[in-house]
Amino acid sequence: MWKWLHPYAKAENCYRLCGTLLPWFAALSVISLLTGTVWGLAFAPTDYQQGDSFRIIYLHVPAAIWSMGAYLWMAIAAFIGLVWQVRLSDMAAAAMAPIGAVFTFIALLTGAVWGKPMWGAWWVWDARLTSELILLFLYLGVIALYNAFDDQKTAAKAAGILAIVGVINLPIIHYSVEWWNTLHQGATITKFAKPSIDSRMLWPLLLNILGFACFFGALTLIRLRNEILTRESHRPWVRQLMQ
Repeated sequence: MWKWLHPYAKAENCYRLCGTLLPWFAALSVISLLTGTVWGLAFAPTDYQQGDSFRIIYLHVPAAIWSMGAYLWMAIAAFIGLVWQVRLSDMAAAAMAPIGAVFTFIALLTGAVWGKPMWGAWWVWDARLTSELILLFLYLGVIALYNAFDDQKTAAKAAGILAIVGVINLPIIHYSVEWWNTLHQGATITKFAKPSIDSRMLWPLLLNILGFACFFGALTLIRLRNEILTRESHRPWVRQLMQ
């Protein structure tokens, strides 16, 4: 496996691979998000308790899941960059951070919009909400550290350490509804044997989760290509590409 991946540790090869994969991720994200969103908003049955207000789930849940998923991938890339000194891993981590931050903001915003009619308040210091807010601060901290130093190696090391340490927040977010008495509802789709959601509501949600994953992948590829061009601008192949 590593022998197959080794050639793509070279910036030029990685740039071209990203260009090859990008259309596939983009197409899958568009198809999945369009299908899932239309299905969920127009054809899924109305919830017997929440009415049509539950339909924000098709944006909130995928954003929340991939706010954590993006952080995990960012931390893995940062770990590889720290341990094996792979510059492209540092670039990938830097590329993922703003995307994950936006996903986290969307999750918090849609959660507030959903919480107002359900709880009677835009915000409560609930364990799930608070730990998700901490996740946003971790993303912002990583982004700030990547831009706080002139030396890229120092910036990548500082940001990478914070990203890795922040992984401890992910299980706190996930299990907060089980560890503490919270207003936030418990697990729904992760109970695979018997999900707490009707299958007619579940399938469009799964499609949107897949769509967000592919969307994250597409944006990461775009940002990674830009990172490579910025940091490798002195290389002949980049100069030739820009002509």
